[in-house]
Amino acid sequence: MTHDHDLELRPTAAQTAAALAPPAGRNGGDLVVETLAGLGATTVFGLPGQHALGMFDALRRSDLRYVGLRVENNAGFAADAYGRITGEAAPLLLSTGPGALTSLAALQEAASASAPVLAISSQIPTAGLGGGRHGYLHELPDQAASFRGVVKSVHTVRAQSQIPSALAAAWKSALTAPHGPVWVEIPQDVLLAPAALPVVTAVDATPDDLPPRPELTAVAADLLSRAARPAIIAGGGVVRADASGKLRALAELLDAPVVTTFGGKGAFPWTHPLSLQSWLEDRHTTDFLEDADVLLVVGSGLGELSSNYHTFAPRGRVIQIEADLGKLESNHPALGIHADARLALQALLETAERREDPRAGDRVAEVLAKVASRIAAQELTLEQQVLASVRRALPATSPSFWDMTILAYWAWSAFDPEGPNRMHSAQGAGGLGYGFPAALGAAAADPTRPVLAVSGDGGALYSIAELATARQLGLDVTWLIVDDGGYGILREYMTDAFGEPTATELTRPDYVALAESFGVPGVRTTPESLEADLTEALTTPGPSVVVLPAVLRMFAATHLG
Repeated sequence: MTHDHDLELRPTAAQTAAALAPPAGRNGGDLVVETLAGLGATTVFGLPGQHALGMFDALRRSDLRYVGLRVENNAGFAADAYGRITGEAAPLLLSTGPGALTSLAALQEAASASAPVLAISSQIPTAGLGGGRHGYLHELPDQAASFRGVVKSVHTVRAQSQIPSALAAAWKSALTAPHGPVWVEIPQDVLLAPAALPVVTAVDATPDDLPPRPELTAVAADLLSRAARPAIIAGGGVVRADASGKLRALAELLDAPVVTTFGGKGAFPWTHPLSLQSWLEDRHTTDFLEDADVLLVVGSGLGELSSNYHTFAPRGRVIQIEADLGKLESNHPALGIHADARLALQALLETAERREDPRAGDRVAEVLAKVASRIAAQELTLEQQVLASVRRALPATSPSFWDMTILAYWAWSAFDPEGPNRMHSAQGAGGLGYGFPAALGAAAADPTRPVLAVSGDGGALYSIAELATARQLGLDVTWLIVDDGGYGILREYMTDAFGEPTATELTRPDYVALAESFGVPGVRTTPESLEADLTEALTTPGPSVVVLPAVLRMFAATHLG
């Protein structure tokens, strides 16, 4: 008996003829780029290096677009942003040893934020593997070990025939919930050797679904439907799963107020009557969430920032929906549901009963009024003025990428992203230098919208080389650099803790002159002219730099009350 799937696997005459006569001049690198194209990739990021040249040579013979950055870590941040914006796995091509290791901080951020990145590194020639005695340039005793604790999965290739399957497995891993970075390494000689294998065509690497267990969602739906004071915390998992619409539908079905985490910005409409926005570092918000008799946590592990620095102590029943098994019930006992946020929210929508609470909107408004009153009492007019100017200048549909800087810390709590998947920061791992290269990756993903990057002067120096990338590729990114003379937030932390700061003050370049030396327009602005200058930069195609000399202060922490 012949089954239908047997017929599907049988090659056509044309496929057989093509497979038996592969084109000449291919190498192992061609198998890499052919597999990536077969998986659906259209753009790759990276930096060439001696051992990886086989991959880069193969790019000439492919239709893949190459976006080359100047530092591997920045290439990783760009790939991270491309993955966040598109939902696709972003290939990142790297060389052996120092080149590969330089990407580690970016891959840590991608892992923390569940951004799908497919890192493909070269390796020393096969003959040198495992010994550590051969003295090859860039050699590490165990390169994969350096990545195993950072990425979601590691895939090792030792022969050309393994390339398509290893890349397909890695692609599937990166895009199976929870999304994340993955690592593939291929020896130099495997990449350079002539390829006699057939051209790689369609590759099946469909991600696995992660549905919730129905008996658990039935219990969760019952708890939520009968709750007196339900509330919802929505994390980055809602954004990654493209589940914002289902979150809103469930909140409205239950009349349940919603707080979004800093990673979940935009998962729920900012101005919705049930929106508690993102004031997670405020004790009024923490008190409100602690008072909920049933708290639904979706797509968040309730880590340090999402739990008001682990001071959050819920008194009611917690339901946690989380795709990352390691984060499920890791910080609070809960009815743990290991599932993709979209599928779990859909199950709750199908089983929960409508509950009505005419006072829910009033209770939300009361909390937000308390928060606003507390901020108003701290005389932080400049900070609020600057953030409001950024919001007014940035088109509603444009994404923004924020480095670890004081204005970003304000934005975590106080910035309305005006939609899901539009505000991104490095708050997952907390490394410096994310904003500008990530914005370049987003501009490469969608050139129809201007992109905003925000950095402090300290973080800007991490990624200043990418002004050359922005100019070379003509990417439509406006880079706002808030120049306060050093590492501003560390200055605050050290002053508060020790009475004075150490190692926080920096000699900086003239950022406007430096930008112009790269051929990128630059302007020095003031808080009063910021909105107009940013608007002009964002509406003028191509890269630009706006420098704001200003010392901003953080609002007072309220996790100790």
